[in-house]
Parts: sequence; C-alpha cells; structure tokens
Amino acid sequence: MIEKAKKTLASVAPKNVKPLAHGVGRRKSSVARVWLKRGKGSIVVNGKDLNTYFDTALTKQDATAAYRLAPNVGHYDLLVNVIGGGLVSQAGAVRLGIARALVANEQELRSVFRQHGLLTVDSRVKERKKYGRKAARRGFQFVKR
Repeated sequence: MIEKAKKTLASVAPKNVKPLAHGVGRRKSSVARVWLKRGKGSIVVNGKDLNTYFDTALTKQDATAAYRLAPNVGHYDLLVNVIGGGLVSQAGAVRLGIARALVANEQELRSVFRQHGLLTVDSRVKERKKYGRKAARRGFQFVKR
C-alpha cells in the first residue's frame, strides 16, 4: 500500500511548475495533500477531474467549499492526492487541505475561512471495539432463559 501511495504521489505532484502553497487535510482515516499553482481553476484529484472522482453532489460541494468561498481563486489550479477512508471522509480531508493551502498563499482568507469553520479539524474517528462487548459500546444480547 505504501508503494502504491508513493507512485500516486509521484504522478500527482507538480513536476516542472513550482507550487505556490501546500496544504494537508485529514478526516477520519483519509489524508489529502493539496498543491496550489497558477492555472485556470481546475481541480485534479488523484489524476482525475474533481467531478468524476467525487460522484455525489454532496461530496463535490463539501470538497470545494473553501474554493468557492474565496475570491480570485479562478486563476489557481489545485492538484490533490488523497488516500484512505471512503469518499465522504476524503471530501472532508480535501476541503481542509484546500483551505490550508489557500491560507498559506493568502493570509487574509484566514478570518473568512475561520468564520465558516473550514479551518477546524473534525477529529471524530470510529471508536475501537472493547473486549467483552459486541462493538464499541453495544453489549451482547441478554438471554433470560
């Protein structure tokens, strides 16, 4: 799996164009690395266009929340590498990574993103299963007879 991630990172990372900023976003077990460079406003996730990678409107909207909120971002291209988790948690990780990359490039966006909660890390993860239980909190069914 690590070799696959390295190959994906090598194929997505900018080669001849020096990126303007870099941001990392995490959500559950997903990790998104975002590079910001000059361009025409395209967003590429793991080598695919954002609209083809994220299949539902909710995940597309969640991933591009920071990009749509910031003014004058149409002249930036975003290269995103995301691994782990499902599509919903990957969209959350991409949202945080994009927000961090934009703030690294333009500090005045920090207050706007902070008001909309885009720089807040959602640290909720799945609770581990405990011994003597069927799941994290659910016990086994009680049998009286």
